Amino acid sequence: MLEKLFGKKSTEETLLAPVNGKVVSLDEVDDPVFSQRMMGDGVAVEPADGKVVSPISGEIVQIFPTNHAVGIKTKSGIEVLVHIGLETVSMEGEGFEGHVKQGDKVSAGDHLITFDPELVKEKAKSTITPVIITNFDDAVETFDPSYSDEAQAGETSIATVKTK
Repeated sequence: MLEKLFGKKSTEETLLAPVNGKVVSLDEVDDPVFSQRMMGDGVAVEPADGKVVSPISGEIVQIFPTNHAVGIKTKSGIEVLVHIGLETVSMEGEGFEGHVKQGDKVSAGDHLITFDPELVKEKAKSTITPVIITNFDDAVETFDPSYSDEAQAGETSIATVKTK
């Protein structure tokens, strides 16, 4: 009720690179679910290695049983999906190790998942890792992506998000 009277306070959040690598537009992701922003808007990272960290502070709302994707919800209500590779669900968890569970609180930079990039290159379509705000239309007022050739996991800003 107070939200209706006083309005919800807008906040600004920074998404950090979840992996070391090159940050690119979702337009470059060879999968229409991501490139056409069917799940929401965001950016993608071409990983240089297999260590995945949290791009933002929040709560783990979902870690897929195959450990190829994780969902995080921030205090401001932004829901972020980190999806490692394309068509990696078909690997049935092979080459992926999760380090968090649903309900865990994480800070930006905390270790989430380790994966074998060579195995993903061999068995899946791509290692490219989309970072998607799944509730983009409901939660985001402005989205300012930052592309970089050499982002550092847990350090380099890949986007600034202002909530509604």
